Amino acid sequence: MAAESPSEGAARSSDALARLAEERVDHRFKGLPPDADGLTVGELTGRRRNLFTDGFATPVLSLSAERLEHNLRLMETYATRHALAFAPHGKTSMAPQLFQRQIERGAWGITLAVPHQVRVARAFGVQRVFLANELVDPAALRWISAELDADDHFRLVCYVDSVRGVELMDAALRGARRPLDVVVELAAGEGARTGVRTEAECAAVADAVAGTRTLRLVGVAGYEGEVPRADPERVRAWLRRLVALAVDFDKAGRFAHTDEIVVSAGGSAWFDAVADVFAEIPELSCPVLRLLRSGAYVSHDDGHYRKITPFNRVPEEGALEPAFRLWTQVVSRPSAEQAFLNAGKRDAAYDLDLPFAQVVRRDGTERPATGIEVTALSDQHAWLRTAPEADLEVGDWVGLGLSHPCTSFDKWQLIPVAEADGTVVEYIRTFF
Repeated sequence: MAAESPSEGAARSSDALARLAEERVDHRFKGLPPDADGLTVGELTGRRRNLFTDGFATPVLSLSAERLEHNLRLMETYATRHALAFAPHGKTSMAPQLFQRQIERGAWGITLAVPHQVRVARAFGVQRVFLANELVDPAALRWISAELDADDHFRLVCYVDSVRGVELMDAALRGARRPLDVVVELAAGEGARTGVRTEAECAAVADAVAGTRTLRLVGVAGYEGEVPRADPERVRAWLRRLVALAVDFDKAGRFAHTDEIVVSAGGSAWFDAVADVFAEIPELSCPVLRLLRSGAYVSHDDGHYRKITPFNRVPEEGALEPAFRLWTQVVSRPSAEQAFLNAGKRDAAYDLDLPFAQVVRRDGTERPATGIEVTALSDQHAWLRTAPEADLEVGDWVGLGLSHPCTSFDKWQLIPVAEADGTVVEYIRTFF
């Protein structure tokens, strides 16, 4: 197969995204108007239906068009201001339309975690992938190798964190035309998740890579969100270890076969620390790609990330805005102290925080959800505790804020994007 040119890759991406608009709306997609069955997504989009008055059925998850655009613009500005390349973690949304919008906003590429996610990205023309995992599955490695050999413009970088892993990767990749680019993952500390625990072990893994023809060492990486008892001082200390590892590897000539050294970190909790420490990286033997990977910013949230976002520490940089709202309906009001909504664990993220009751809609009027608290979730119900001041009736719509976008996107395959007045202007397709 001939190598695909950049223009051919862009055309393939555009064609794949256009085909999403040709998909038929039916029972697979929760919350969409039942009378839209049979329409294509493009046709439904063109009708600009209103989320509240044009047949959408509760529960229905929506994204704010204005807040989504704000968040995309803010992180583009942030990365540019701090001279960071940006590969947002796509596993948060697994939405190719959002991948494309991030790339159009200057993203270097997309970060992913497992081979299935890479297949989705490639199906939609993504040309640069950072795989934040050690990949040892031979079938997946052979597929990635075939993608690399077929397309000289496709680049994938993945972790290595063990000599055994290097051996497995090498065995699966023998015969490949192009080597696979790898970065040594430095663990965030004892008891943290994946990664090599000591610098000496990192060197041993790097030596194992150098002993192969199938792998090419291009840098170092890790995830500072796993630093035990994380605080600004501990996180910055670990990031300086990561930078020092890159410097030591470079002095030892370990990057002699690359023309760009990758140094990568950055979840959604400490990207300010990443920006600060990566600005300290000294001049090395070749240019450094300072690669930030924060992904939860796209939708942000009303719980976990809202509390820990670095913009709380550096408010002069701006502020992310929660873009999700789950619209539900009161289906039972058994007492003055209790009510039940028709959304539960199948619909709302609950792994970190319960949803937050934000607003109530009745007869086209929206007001704050005063005196209303979500106390538990069943499979298909949210339990509400209602104070005396709560004005709530069966049939009312209740808008819920959600915590942890990583477990919100995965429950919805087609998500309406609505403007402030409820006009739906887009539908985001997810692939989990």
